[in-house]
Amino acid sequence: MRLDNKVAIVTGGGRGLGKAMAKKMSSEGAAVAIVDVDYETCVKLRDGIIEGGQRAVAIRCDVANEDDVSNMVAAVIKEYGRIDILVNNAGITRDAQMVKMTVAQWDIVMDTNLKSMFLCSRQVSNYMIPMKKGRIINISSISGEEGNFGQANYSASKAGAIGLTKTLSKELGRKGITVNAIAPGFIITEMTDQIPEKVKEQIISRIPLGRGGHPEEVAAAVVFLASDEAGFINGHTLNINGGMYV
Repeated sequence: MRLDNKVAIVTGGGRGLGKAMAKKMSSEGAAVAIVDVDYETCVKLRDGIIEGGQRAVAIRCDVANEDDVSNMVAAVIKEYGRIDILVNNAGITRDAQMVKMTVAQWDIVMDTNLKSMFLCSRQVSNYMIPMKKGRIINISSISGEEGNFGQANYSASKAGAIGLTKTLSKELGRKGITVNAIAPGFIITEMTDQIPEKVKEQIISRIPLGRGGHPEEVAAAVVFLASDEAGFINGHTLNINGGMYV
């Protein structure tokens, strides 16, 4: 499942799942644009990829800001001349029970997690449509499928990602562009490192495989959906959760 001569954008690419995705796609031959609001993490990853003999650029971008997204996409086109793959991975949490959640907490999560997917997909599709091909992969979550206590904003944004995926698969599929989603479950990243051990044990007890997932396992699925071999998969949500939600 090589991605030779492909150009990929990964939002939220500086750490966690995005970092694993950028590294994996790079190892499969893609030129990657690592996009994150934290520019330093992008630069560090970019430098490592370049040292490994692959192509990469680091771009600071607030993916919830329309002008930032427009400038980011223009920078990728200037650097590589095309965009073949977009991974809408950027996401944040601002957890609170609904009765205590502020409007600001709701808005920033919806803007970063869902509005960003709309903005990036709209911009990138302008370059994919003339090529009559492309791959858009939206990172949802198990929380968007089953809900999660204290995450009304996050769960709503990730459920929205699935709805957006289904609609865009119909609108863009006729243009040769596939749009799919991935819904990870409990994946071991920097974010989950902050969870108390007792809580992590409770979560893992719900997983039939008896462990958390690894970012590389999600990254491998991204590479598959981005590859030519996945050309007839469109509008699908792939669960990567060890059987925690089926």
